[in-house]
Amino acid sequence: MKTVNSGKLKIIDVQSSQEIALKALEFFVEYVHSVLSTKDVFYLAISGGKTPEEFYHLLGTDNRSLSLPWDKIELFWVDERCVQPDSPDSNFKLASSTFLKSVPIPKNNIHRIFGENENYNKAVDDYEETIRNIFGIGRGKLPVFDLMILGMGPDGHIGSLLPNSYALFDTDDLAAVVYQMNEGHNRITLTHPVICASKQILIMVSGQEKAEIVREVFVHEPDEVQYPVHTLWPILEKVIWLIDSDAAKYL
Repeated sequence: MKTVNSGKLKIIDVQSSQEIALKALEFFVEYVHSVLSTKDVFYLAISGGKTPEEFYHLLGTDNRSLSLPWDKIELFWVDERCVQPDSPDSNFKLASSTFLKSVPIPKNNIHRIFGENENYNKAVDDYEETIRNIFGIGRGKLPVFDLMILGMGPDGHIGSLLPNSYALFDTDDLAAVVYQMNEGHNRITLTHPVICASKQILIMVSGQEKAEIVREVFVHEPDEVQYPVHTLWPILEKVIWLIDSDAAKYL
């Protein structure tokens, strides 16, 4: 493992996806304890994807995670596909089948996106209302998550901030619908301002199929329309990258 600090860019280069999961677990446990030493609640937002999945399995099996004060963690999702919650494509299903069945988190602390609602706008409104209620904020205010856990897609997307998406741009909305015109499920995602307001962001990237996009993202000038992950460039000091050797081979 090596850590690369280039200006505000912090990349932790590890050998495998398994090591990504272990480093993510170590960071998560330490960070939760640190935050909860100064306040009584930890606001967490997670994503789906193959790379975070191994980390989620560790959350549900490792004693360091199981012994965390999960009753003080308020859990949200960065994004969700518009599918049933038991669908294999559901980000909620991924979490529920890996760690939610094991960690001692109260049901009232789990705030999923109701992607199965055929009225997408109502699903967005309901999620925004939940966020505002849990954070105790009114209109015009952004929630400040303590941590967001993200992956990065082969097109450079994070959450469901897809290329050319409305959710990429500055808006007072906390969440938005992202329509898939060609194939795949429609999605609901937290918007760019909400993601960028987070205190800390952890991005996990693994696999040789991500090597080209990793190189493009770090070589090209910021272009958040083409590479949505570039929306994070103004706040890189808050972002930690965990990238395995296959994904980082062109860096």
